[in-house]
Amino acid sequence: MRVSDALGRMFAELGISQVFGVVGSGNFRVTNALIESGASFVASRHEAGAASMADAYSRITGEVSALSLHQGCGLTNALTGITEAAKCHTPLLVLAADTAVGDVTSNFHIDQDAAVQALGATPMRLHSAETALADAARAFRVAQIERTTVVLSLPIDIQDQEIAYPGDRPASNLRVPKPAISQADAAELAQLLAGAERPVIIGGRGARAAKGVIRELAAAAGAVLIASGGGRGIFEGDEWALDIVGGFATDSAAELVREADLIVAFGVALNNWTTRGGTLLDTAKVVQVDDRVEAIGKHRLVDLGIVGDAGAVARAAREALDATARTGAGYRTPDVAERIRAARYWVDQEIPEVDEPGLVDPAALTNALDAMLPSERVVVVDGGNVNAYPGAHFRVPDDEGYVLPLSFQSIGLGLASVIGAAVARPDRMPVLGTGDGSLLMGAVELETAVRLGLGMVIVAYNDSAYGAEIHLFPDSTPREQEIVRFPDTDIAAIARGYGCDAITVRSLDDLGGVTAWLESGRDRPLVIDAKISGRASWLMAREHGH
Repeated sequence: MRVSDALGRMFAELGISQVFGVVGSGNFRVTNALIESGASFVASRHEAGAASMADAYSRITGEVSALSLHQGCGLTNALTGITEAAKCHTPLLVLAADTAVGDVTSNFHIDQDAAVQALGATPMRLHSAETALADAARAFRVAQIERTTVVLSLPIDIQDQEIAYPGDRPASNLRVPKPAISQADAAELAQLLAGAERPVIIGGRGARAAKGVIRELAAAAGAVLIASGGGRGIFEGDEWALDIVGGFATDSAAELVREADLIVAFGVALNNWTTRGGTLLDTAKVVQVDDRVEAIGKHRLVDLGIVGDAGAVARAAREALDATARTGAGYRTPDVAERIRAARYWVDQEIPEVDEPGLVDPAALTNALDAMLPSERVVVVDGGNVNAYPGAHFRVPDDEGYVLPLSFQSIGLGLASVIGAAVARPDRMPVLGTGDGSLLMGAVELETAVRLGLGMVIVAYNDSAYGAEIHLFPDSTPREQEIVRFPDTDIAAIARGYGCDAITVRSLDDLGGVTAWLESGRDRPLVIDAKISGRASWLMAREHGH
């Protein structure tokens, strides 16, 4: 069979069940081979969208998904989404067609390996027909085991050669090795927890598989729990858990973290967003647990760094803690319990409402929608001035209910990401919060959402501007701001043109259309064109070190 057909068959046997992409001549055969072997395929309208769909799908499921691209321009169109995935350590395999070996005259030719290397993704390639399956299997394993984004270049001349499909194919189930746990490190962590009066444990994306044992450790240590942005929902339902740490935290939740005398971070990048510019760590001792050596101390100096699997470290620390003479309730006192209940969610906070005729207050709007929409949801957050509203005000059911595609700080990835999330969790309602500028960047994927019959809610917080830039330069003149302000756009009309249901909201009285849509068959997206104030969001308006 052709190499392209053998590759599709082997990738399906290795475990790739979901593919996103835009098909051109260079990836036509390998994509069809994957489909023929049982994989599902979602055709996006732009490669940038396909990359974000695959990224979100793999973040939610933890599985290696595939992104299928044409050579050259197909790859470059997807580079922003690939960079986002690479920065977030998403296990993603990009099947990028490439020009024939040695052909530098093709219009499609670029140095794909160099381009990918510059983004922080891992470049790999097929070297010959004879080694093609081994090369490809190796690329899949790197994505799976190292939880990284791999771009596998597939030269078209190698794809067209014929090989015999081997009988001894790679095993689909491979045990992923985990770093050995230092008992001395576990004992030191246990001693720190035993001696702490106000311990806080932060759980991130790297701790999702270990959330149960981390909760047990927290209970034994009297620690308060809280999730990072990437891991939001990991501790949902625990009475001693706050919702989200860092920039999206309520002020009262941030204060509880700031008062801690020990912070233990499992699978968390302690960056500016998570720590509010480091201000949440000013007085506490800090322990960081991660299975990547390079992650320890990358953003903040820590008092103890432990390299290891989050679950194994938590389990070993729990056993060591049981052997200590720890007494007292730690941070779990009746007073703190009451503070946690009051501080947990933004919907319970008092926020000054915007009172401008013809414009809806975005915080009040989001709180109202939070109450109206089903709790079994997947919330996806786009970037910009408005991201605080969907990012913090919409509650989530668990750690598979939230996608924050902002590791690269690019706006415009939200719409495609929510489609990927919808494919990953078809049992839940997808909810996207995005800005007008962000939505229009990728509006072409509205057709994809309609074609797939996705009953999602898209909230476009429409301030007719790139709002973040206006608020980042408060001393700028109206003339200077003209370059980031735009005429009012009828996003609802645009959405209807793609086949969506859509309403325009200027006050909470306009939400009747949401109720009507919820009572319908919900076989297409509902786009809410929310005309909001141009004021800074509460996140942008305060000093938060970002």
